[in-house]
Amino acid sequence: MEVIVNMAASRDRVVRLLVQLEHAACRCPAHSNTLHQAVTCSERKTDYAFEMASSNVRYGEGVSGEIGMDLQNLGARHVCVMTDKNLCRLPPVKAVVESLANCGVPFKMYDSVRVEPTDGSFKDAIAFAKRGAFDAFVAVGGGSVIDTCKAANLYSCHPDARFLDFVNAPIGRGKPVTGALKPLIAVPTTAGTGSETTGVAIFDYEPLRAKTGIASRALRPTLGVVDPRHTLSMPARVAANSGFDVLCHALESYTALPYHRRAPCPPDPVRRPAYQGSNPISDVWARHALRVVAKYLKRAVGDPEDVEARSAMHLASVFAGIGFGNAGVHLCHGMSYPIAGNVKTHKADGYNVEHPLVVSWPYRRRTYRKMRCDVTRHVRRQPHGLSVVLTAPAVFGFTAPACPERHLDAAQILGADVSRVKPSDAGAALADTLRRFLFEMRVEDGLAAVGYRKEDVPALVRGTVPQERVTKLSPREHSEEDLTRLFEASMKLY
Repeated sequence: MEVIVNMAASRDRVVRLLVQLEHAACRCPAHSNTLHQAVTCSERKTDYAFEMASSNVRYGEGVSGEIGMDLQNLGARHVCVMTDKNLCRLPPVKAVVESLANCGVPFKMYDSVRVEPTDGSFKDAIAFAKRGAFDAFVAVGGGSVIDTCKAANLYSCHPDARFLDFVNAPIGRGKPVTGALKPLIAVPTTAGTGSETTGVAIFDYEPLRAKTGIASRALRPTLGVVDPRHTLSMPARVAANSGFDVLCHALESYTALPYHRRAPCPPDPVRRPAYQGSNPISDVWARHALRVVAKYLKRAVGDPEDVEARSAMHLASVFAGIGFGNAGVHLCHGMSYPIAGNVKTHKADGYNVEHPLVVSWPYRRRTYRKMRCDVTRHVRRQPHGLSVVLTAPAVFGFTAPACPERHLDAAQILGADVSRVKPSDAGAALADTLRRFLFEMRVEDGLAAVGYRKEDVPALVRGTVPQERVTKLSPREHSEEDLTRLFEASMKLY
């Protein structure tokens, strides 16, 4: 009888405990809808979560020949192929067109993409896409082509939207993309931008002479087809500058403001930005991309016939793209936009076209001599990867106090011995490592070597201030005076 009473008492205690747990307010946002709303809307100023999004990626020599079958499998009947006027006559586009023809997939070609797109060039591509009523898109080219195709897909699927509706604030309205887009297959022909993995489309907004973009996970391509054959013909300096973009994508996303310190906390998950700050998953991709750059970039630049190195750098671009496509970049990229857009006299090696370009193109040397860029106006620009990397030593020397362990880790991955380096010296260690790396890669000796002078710094600072889309992810807060010092420190590297 005593045993029965004890068992009944035990059951009563268990029942009371379960009732108490059922009515208790769970402090975990994953388990309580009520608390989840409170966390996002009122209790927290900074975010508490991150999301991981990326395109599917297919890699392999010759995979461009499978695109026709992919579109057949998608049931596509009216496809838009986007590229630029130079690439449309080169092997990457020919391979895609042959694949479509072999599979009997009907398509129309848009070959008027502008290298370094503007709001005007985006609108031209959007108008073509709206007229065509396409059910799928294929982008063959560098970041400019892929970003233009993303925008064309977006606005053709939202025909009533005004152009600034989806453009990032404060230039645009920054509305979230809620409607479904058509399938988009991206075929990158450069090894730097990573646009085949991201939901970001960048362009110059000419009315304000400012760089901005559209950022939404909905924009990311359905599939990135990474064919290493497309990078084998890049001239050495084009390969180098593309590689510097990969390097900075990885370094900036790895050292970006952590996601749980980014403000504001979104009131709705759909409002969570594509660039969320560093997070454990992006860290994996960024660190791996750094390892590949450390091992293969010098080889890829030194020997165009080194298939292993060129292929590895093409994959590194994908790795870094997945990393920064979710974590974001910060000061190097924010400062690069005015550098690229205001260069005066410098013309980068390997870019024998009407004007220096920001995005690298994989043309054979003889092709560079024969072809000119089809542009609406002649603006001198600096290759994007070079514009980004010239400030890297100064930037990472500045940001290191915010997360010294990450800066030391990056320096070690790039070949430095940091076993005796104090955390307080992390910035100097990474900056020195980068300077040695850039010197060995024969990079110009700072901003002064590409035509800038100290009197140009105020204009460069003014051009950086509006780039809050990325600069707000710097792990260390900065003022206009800090930006001035960073530009001045970047005038000479060695």
